[in-house]
Amino acid sequence: MPSDRPDLSGRKLVFVVTEDWFFASHFLPMARAARELGLEVAVVTRVRAHREAIEATGARVIPLQAERRSINPMTAGYAAGQLAAILKDEKADIVHCIALRSILVGGFAATLAGLGRRVYALTGLGFLGARTDRIGRLSQRAVRLLVRSLETPKTHYLFENSDDPKLLGLDPAGPKVTIVGGAGIDPEALVPSPLPVQPPLKVALVARMLWSKGVDLAVEAVRGARAKGADIELSLYGAPDPSNPKAVPEETLRAWGAESGISWHGATRDVAAVWREHHVACLPSRGGEGLPRTLLEAAACGRAIVTTDVPGCRTLVRDDVEGLLVPPGDAPALAEALLSLARDPERLARMGAAARARVLDGFTERDVREGVERLYASMLSS
Repeated sequence: MPSDRPDLSGRKLVFVVTEDWFFASHFLPMARAARELGLEVAVVTRVRAHREAIEATGARVIPLQAERRSINPMTAGYAAGQLAAILKDEKADIVHCIALRSILVGGFAATLAGLGRRVYALTGLGFLGARTDRIGRLSQRAVRLLVRSLETPKTHYLFENSDDPKLLGLDPAGPKVTIVGGAGIDPEALVPSPLPVQPPLKVALVARMLWSKGVDLAVEAVRGARAKGADIELSLYGAPDPSNPKAVPEETLRAWGAESGISWHGATRDVAAVWREHHVACLPSRGGEGLPRTLLEAAACGRAIVTTDVPGCRTLVRDDVEGLLVPPGDAPALAEALLSLARDPERLARMGAAARARVLDGFTERDVREGVERLYASMLSS
């Protein structure tokens, strides 16, 4: 352990997260950071197929049965009771709750267990954040009141962009807020490769197949561009998420994949291979993002990005630098953005190089690890 890093051996950090796959895909760097400080680490989650990946960091995995889709107060209360017993038994020094449901259930459980040091990591508001109507605004206000009601004097907030703190009535530069570069990327594992020969312009969308991700908008935009004679192809990589209320049905994905110029491949475990075969990353998110890992992965691989001007996406992508920003929900604008890149291969390559440089400036796994190490050390020294 480097001499300038505090030794927190004997102290304990407990992560609370709904799904083991979510922790394994996004938050292993935080577990490693805690272990580097000497902290004992436990991850309380619903266990499916990722226990070994989490345990490889040196963390213990504690199963918790909680249905992510359910908003039944009785179900949430039962999960909080289970969790409170675990936290009390673990004698956690810090409880780190990841994503909104875990913050609500974990924050209540920590209150029941009498534990004040908490990290509330809001990774976006999902479909609640994507809604801009009256119901969406009321829901966001309710979330703000609920989360802030679970705050203690020793609670700290972790965000992935500077817009989300404002949703909770917090100052992004305030002492209770830390902002990190999303999940962080290993720039040695994801590296740039030569762009494929054009035409066609090959566009990929790698994400869970959710309406909130704007998958339908990408399909509509490519249809529109092809109707104008453009040689553009769209590949969709991702699985439906049955436990998410905004999942695109599999039959819809299969129908899209049967159209000319559009293909649906299902989930992929090799994103580097995807970006070797494509020119552009597309994510027409309707909002509610933290900082999408899929954009970080594409940028690390040196690919230009076309995405929407919403929190999280615009944190990484600056318009006409690393890619292009279009208004959310605007398929014609998205089509025009793709057409402009299809016409200008030099601009496409320039944006891809800028995207790689952007990732190296604050969005790497090491950057995230150092940020959370400082946070944990600060909390345990106070």
